[in-house]
Amino acid sequence: MATPADPSAAPVAPPPDSGRLEAGRAGVAALSAYVIWGLSAAFYKFLAFASATEIVLHRAIWSVPLLALLVWMAGRAPSAWRLILDRRAMTTLLLSAILIASNWWVFVWAINADRVLDISLGYFINPLMNVAVGVFIAGERFGRLRMIAVGLAVIGVINQIVAVGEIPWIGLFLAASFTAYGYIRKTIATDGRVGLFWETLIISLPSLVALFFLEASGSGGSFLGSPSQALLLILTGPMTVAPLLLFIIGARGLHFATIGLLQFVAPTLQFAVGIIWGEIFTLAHAITFAFIWAGLAVFAYDLLSSRRRALKQPQS
Repeated sequence: MATPADPSAAPVAPPPDSGRLEAGRAGVAALSAYVIWGLSAAFYKFLAFASATEIVLHRAIWSVPLLALLVWMAGRAPSAWRLILDRRAMTTLLLSAILIASNWWVFVWAINADRVLDISLGYFINPLMNVAVGVFIAGERFGRLRMIAVGLAVIGVINQIVAVGEIPWIGLFLAASFTAYGYIRKTIATDGRVGLFWETLIISLPSLVALFFLEASGSGGSFLGSPSQALLLILTGPMTVAPLLLFIIGARGLHFATIGLLQFVAPTLQFAVGIIWGEIFTLAHAITFAFIWAGLAVFAYDLLSSRRRALKQPQS
């Protein structure tokens, strides 16, 4: 999910209501973003000819020109170049680039290893882990319902360890790395597109060197193997940037509560991909997901309740 999924795109806060897009169009755009992030697991299945490392290297390289174009079209190019003079911001982006690259690598590796259900579990857990980080690290205060939601997710993870007999490290790593990524990105006052541009550029520079030696040495490079392989590797760029653009368009016209509910679309589709591809899903796995889904149901109810209370408050 990268996800975001693919959550690799830092959310961009919607502007005030006066500039909101028509809700229907915004909803379609945001939903499309989460559908692409969810079905990207199926796309990466067709790149099994390449290693996870090679795929991530190409993903960064082919995302850079598209993100540069996106930043330029949005009129953010001047602020993007000014950012390079901010040592603290660039150091933070270096750290966030490492986090998102590791998130991408585990995501792609898990797909190649037929562990898409573990990916789904991770991105179902992610919103609840955000709540936990907000409480225990950021010192935020949440209501009882959200803490119950986190507790249910913890029970689900414990069941996975005890009943299934394994620590769900893939799901936990994806959730933790993306939560940490989002938390770190909040410390930089920059547009999400600009931040992702610099992150992918930071990753792409060593990626170009690594891919050159990979292809030159003949020790596993896939890009020159066939035109179809080259095309699939190039498409990892649009698969990264397209949902980001759609999300940004959608976020401008939707409330945070709506976006909070839509984020469950991606792991739901990932779950479907894992089942369709015939991954192992026992009763113990079902119990784990049941607790996670119960926590998400409580979380969604709390989101909607908070939204209704906000609408009932008199406007000043």
